[in-house]
Formats: sequence, structure tokens, C-alpha cells
Amino acid sequence: MKVSQIQPDALNYKVTIEIAAADYSEPLRKRLNEYKRKADIKGFRRGMAPMGLIQRMYGDQALYESVNGLVGESLDKFIQDNKIRVVGEPMPAEDQPQVSWKSGEDFTFIFDIAQTPEINFEVGKEDKIPYYEINITAAEKKAQKEALLQQYGSLQEGKKAGEQDYLVCDIENEGHKAEGVYVSVSHVAEAARGAFIGKKAGDKFQLNVNEAFENETDRAAMLKVNKEQLATLDPMFTFTVVNVKTYVAAEENQETYDKIFGEGNVTTPEQFEEKVAERIKANHEQEANYRFGADVRKYFVEKAALELPEAFLKRWLVYANEGKFTAEQVEKEFPGFLEDFKWQLVRGYLMQKYNLKVSQADLQAAAESFVAYQYAMYGMAGVPENIIKSSAENVLQDQNQYRRLEEQCEDNLTIAKVREEVTLQTKKISQDKFRELK
Repeated sequence: MKVSQIQPDALNYKVTIEIAAADYSEPLRKRLNEYKRKADIKGFRRGMAPMGLIQRMYGDQALYESVNGLVGESLDKFIQDNKIRVVGEPMPAEDQPQVSWKSGEDFTFIFDIAQTPEINFEVGKEDKIPYYEINITAAEKKAQKEALLQQYGSLQEGKKAGEQDYLVCDIENEGHKAEGVYVSVSHVAEAARGAFIGKKAGDKFQLNVNEAFENETDRAAMLKVNKEQLATLDPMFTFTVVNVKTYVAAEENQETYDKIFGEGNVTTPEQFEEKVAERIKANHEQEANYRFGADVRKYFVEKAALELPEAFLKRWLVYANEGKFTAEQVEKEFPGFLEDFKWQLVRGYLMQKYNLKVSQADLQAAAESFVAYQYAMYGMAGVPENIIKSSAENVLQDQNQYRRLEEQCEDNLTIAKVREEVTLQTKKISQDKFRELK
């Protein structure tokens, strides 16, 4: 067996493996004997079929497995002996000759192998990365207070419908009637919205429901029918307004304070103001920390100045995904992949440099945070801790979710460590200017 290489540059290898018949004769003999031992062929006791029959039935498969085993061993040894930092996996070379799988012949295999570059840089106070402190304005506090009071408001009887109001209507034509239907004026198609604005209890008007409610699922729910029945209905309906509901913000009083912050935690307008400022500050810090993480990634990827085997990577992405992506699709998405891949390499270097490891506690905390966020998105705040923990454990059973959370934890650990080591250039900035940053 002979292994030779050509190295066109520091990151790419072309490896040729030549396997003579004598190299695989013994592995092939053992493989055929194994097939013979396990063979259960009608007319013969188990393991007693003649070798000629075994060769006819399993010879090609045994040859392929024997030669492939030697190829794999040779590649592994070559990678280990040369200390190659493999990227992706070895691929058959584009100039790989056609293999004719015939026992007794010699075989030649050619592989392309690529490696990642060595990474070596220091992190210290000479590394300066901006950290933004977003100013809190009076207008922002006013808007946040109004949003909180609106959030804890309620539907009350109204006189005339405005754009943000609801109407309770009875809807009928000669073929169908639906009573007590809630109509959100803001969800009516813009061209038909004027028919509802200004209406009060007792008003009647006709409307084409197909034009006013373009979404078939919503229209069927409103008319209390199945979607399949919509086509059978005359779309012209008479709307009779039963009453108008307007959403009224909560009053700023002790009852509202208790609903928002818990009983007795806020008792004065000044404390309400402080709590609002705390929430805004926390949101600003979250935005600033996210931006800092992005700046850390960009800064150290640029500092590492990584050169990668891009042509190999593009080929490998097509090869590894087994036809899921075309070369054209890979080419289009490659810049984003390349930046993410560079950061993965830099993050790995930093984690090794500082001996950072993701613990099970880190993963559990990340999963619980993710679950709590998901519940909150559906308006379910204050979910009991035991339900959060149980849901988090289910999330961690999903391998894709597990890896996503693991990478998130790796990012968090790395960025937190870098933050300790570098110089933060603190910059005060308005929220508008912050959002304009690129």
C-alpha cells in the first residue's frame, strides 16, 4: 500500500492511495469467512455453505468493504501523522479515476483534504471595543408608561367606533345569520374600513364580506361556518351594530400598580417612574450587550485574519448535503456561511485559550430561558417553575435544539471572558443613533 501527497498550498492536500491486490487479500479472506460463518442459506447448515457460493453471493460486497477499510485506515493515519486540522471531511478528488471493482486488481484512490489555518493571537487591554450606553429620554419613559397602562387596560362600552375599536354585530342575509360577532376595525380591509368608523349601537349597513375580510380563515370564523361553505354564501350581508367596544387604558392608581408590579411593590407615581426607567434600562442593556457581542465577533475575526480553503468548502457543502443544495445556492449563501465559520474557529480558539467549558447547568439555564420566552410570546407570563423546567428538559432532548443552545452558551461564555480582558470604549448614544449603527 502506498500513500503519496501533493500540497498545492498550506491549506490543501491531494492524497493518492494505491492499494495492491496483495494488500487486501488477507482482509478479503477474513471478510468472506465472516460472511460464510453467518450465512444462513437454504440447503446448507448455518456456516457450512461452500466458499464458492459465498464468493458469488457476497464477493463484491466483501471486496468493497475490505478495500474501503484500508482506505479509511490510510486516510486516518495520514491525517494523524501530518497533524492536519481537517475541515469538513476528505472528498474524492474531481480527477478520481473510475474504479472497476474486480477482485485481484490494484486500486487507486485520490482524495482532496483541506485544513483550517493555525490561529494564534493575544487578547488584552490594547484591544479596544465600543460599548454603547443608550440614553433614556423623557419621551421614552412617557411612551413606556402609556404602553404599560394600555397593556393592563380593558374593553369598555364606547359610543362611536374608531380605528382601534371593536364592534359587536349581528350579520345576516337571506341565506345565513351570525349573531354577536366581534369585528376589529383595524383588521378590516382598508378599502372597507370606512363602513365601520363612526358607527354606533343600532346602526345598520350592508357590506360585501369577501372584500372587507380577505382572509378566508378569519371570514369563516366570523360567519361561523367552515371554509368550504364560504363559496356557497352570498357575500352581501347586513350588519346591525349591537354595541361598540373601545379599549381603554388602565388608570394610574394602586390597583394598576399592583397588577403590573405585584402587590405593594409600587405605591407612588415616583416609584412607578423609577420602575419604568429600570425596565427601559434593562431593555437598553440587552440591546447594547447584543451589539457588543456582534462587535466582538467582527473584531476578533478580523484580528485572526483567517484564510480558508474556500473552493474546497464550497465543494464540500454541496457534497456533504447530498443534493439538498446546488452549487449555485451554495455560492449565493457562502459569504454568510464563511463569516459564521470563521467565528466558530475563533470562538473555539478562545475557549481553548481560556479553558472555557459549557456546563450542564449552563444548558439547563439557557433552555429554561428559551422556554419562558416562548410562553411569554403567547402571552403566558408567570408560568410555574416546574412546568418551565419540564419543558426545558424536553427541549434538550432535541439534538438540533441542544446544539443551538450549546452554541449560544459557547458564545455567551466567550464574549463574557473577552469583556473582562479587553478595554471597553464606553460611548453614550441616543436610541435613534444606536439603531442607525451598522
